[in-house]
Amino acid sequence: MTSYVSELRQFNKSFKIQLRVIYALLMREIITRYGRHNLGFVWLFLEPMVFTLGITTIWYFTKAAHGGNIPIVPFAVTGYSTILLWRNSSNRVGNAVEANIGLLYHRNVKVIDVFLARILLEGAGATISFIVLSLFFISIGVMELPNDFLLMVKGWFLLVWFTIALAFTVGALFQMSEVIDRLWHAITYLLFPLSGTAFFVAWLPDTLKKVILYLPMVHSTEMLRHGYYGNMIPTYENPTYMIWFNMCLSFIGLVLVRHVSNNIEASS
Repeated sequence: MTSYVSELRQFNKSFKIQLRVIYALLMREIITRYGRHNLGFVWLFLEPMVFTLGITTIWYFTKAAHGGNIPIVPFAVTGYSTILLWRNSSNRVGNAVEANIGLLYHRNVKVIDVFLARILLEGAGATISFIVLSLFFISIGVMELPNDFLLMVKGWFLLVWFTIALAFTVGALFQMSEVIDRLWHAITYLLFPLSGTAFFVAWLPDTLKKVILYLPMVHSTEMLRHGYYGNMIPTYENPTYMIWFNMCLSFIGLVLVRHVSNNIEASS
């Protein structure tokens, strides 16, 4: 019993240290990227807001890429907010190790801490952007209140989990191969039109539905839109599939991050 209590205290102490490390890395990242003056860290969520707002405005006035009587503004906001989350996070971890290589010589700073700092920063920016834009459009009457807010939260949570697992995997692979570094940006462009951003799965032919539902981000987008629109249009999300996918990808990502971290420690 005494040994268990001692180990628990040691774990709590180590956990608090790593939280302080991640917080310090977050502050360093914000200052390095946005500076201390003018708008500063406001650009963290202002930048994705401007992008999403621009796309939403174009879709609103052109009435493009949507069918029937589906309101276009929530369609654009829910779609582009999701892609900004996983795409920006996975891209940002690419040079994270090189940019922080000097810090990794400190005993308490690990590769996973560096990755988490950038992932949390991008995740916070995309999430704040999504919330602020939604509240803004609701306040001016362009968007209605969601049909099922809790379902939207569940969909966003699963997407955040997927984003972390994906970023771990991609970030580690970046350090292991320059080929991945060069290919990943092209892959994200290919995934962009397939991610569910600009369509409902219900709009696709039956043969294409089966293929597109292998992509986990499609399920999150469908959940978000189901939560917002309700039963206005059929959705094809499968939370169980996404949970299993996220668990497998998380395991792969953590193993790869550990491998990269061990290699850096061995070479230092």
